[in-house]
Amino acid sequence: MKHRIVILGAGYAGASAAGRLARRLHPDDVELTLVNAEPDFVERVRLHQVATGQDLRPRPLRDLLAGTGVRLRVARVTAVDVDRRTVSVTGADGGDVLAYDTLVYALGSVLADHGVPGVAEHAHELASRPGALRLRERLTGLAPGGRVVVVGGGLTGIEAVTEIAEARTDLDVAIAVRDGLGDWLSAAGQRHLRAVLDRLGVTVHEHTDVTSVDSAAVVTRDATIPADVAVWTTGFGVHPIAAATGLRVGADGRIVVDETMRSVSHPDVYAAGDAALAHGPVDNVLRMSCASGIPMAWQAADSIAARLTGGRLPHTPLGYVHQCISLGRRDAVIQLVTPDDRAKDAAPGGRLAARYKEMICAGAAWTVAHPIPYPVRRRRVTTTSGAGSERVNYGDMPAVKG
Repeated sequence: MKHRIVILGAGYAGASAAGRLARRLHPDDVELTLVNAEPDFVERVRLHQVATGQDLRPRPLRDLLAGTGVRLRVARVTAVDVDRRTVSVTGADGGDVLAYDTLVYALGSVLADHGVPGVAEHAHELASRPGALRLRERLTGLAPGGRVVVVGGGLTGIEAVTEIAEARTDLDVAIAVRDGLGDWLSAAGQRHLRAVLDRLGVTVHEHTDVTSVDSAAVVTRDATIPADVAVWTTGFGVHPIAAATGLRVGADGRIVVDETMRSVSHPDVYAAGDAALAHGPVDNVLRMSCASGIPMAWQAADSIAARLTGGRLPHTPLGYVHQCISLGRRDAVIQLVTPDDRAKDAAPGGRLAARYKEMICAGAAWTVAHPIPYPVRRRRVTTTSGAGSERVNYGDMPAVKG
């Protein structure tokens, strides 16, 4: 009987894990099923571009998976039973229950409203393609002089506010951040960011604690900021299914995993991407990002393959190199960081940085379609679980970039 591997979610982590497993394991020995709510691979790092009216290249998952042997199931995951080793899904063809021997949980993250009143009813989000398309429709219908307020000063917020301000110079665009603007960046990075926002005419509200959102304003502890459109980008939360599974999760709901991305409570479950609570080279928690998700997926897939084939487990600390932040289509800042994600002094910006950022985004999508970019032998399964042997470094496991 074939070993059944079910992968939940086809974002950067899930799609990468599925493709890499297909190239590591012999098709006669395994049955690979990838479950995703949408039929396409969504470039989540580009959703701010979608929101401003740009059309991205379609990436149907069936095309990405062609010839790999991975079975695609377009459906929503409704429950995971880790005791019975089953996943309940529902799709256009109705509900179903999928049995697994090994599960890869990569359902990612959702909008986190932090309990702020009015966010769900009145704010737009960029955590999903449907959300980006709704914002796109709203911005398209907004008359000149319309007021847009982006709440949140992380990577998503900065990329969203600069994209909107550049694309719609006729709008009054502002950003509200709880702390200082880009205060995690180096001095050079902050200077470049502020210069770009000033050039684009973006109003900056710093040290602003938003208490509610209504149909016409973003309300803070000290003032009311008029807003025809509010965009909520204050971070991501984990899909609630993870906490309901019985898997051990952290305080934020992410699945706690070891260095091989294996659940510390259920050895037949692996997690990768935004759904996994993993640590970097100095015990730092990896942030939710594409930059973390793809290497985590590689680690999970290679660990599963090693355990099933009696191979050697990968042991590569996942460290960062830089944070690439787009500032519209013609500018960006590349903040160099330490392996544990702390800013170094260098932070080049400008048009060349924008081209580099575009190369990183395109490369991430290419990597999903080519999770092992060289010929590799598909190994035969020798055990149903496997303990693995000596831990070694794999040469195709680079540091995290992004």
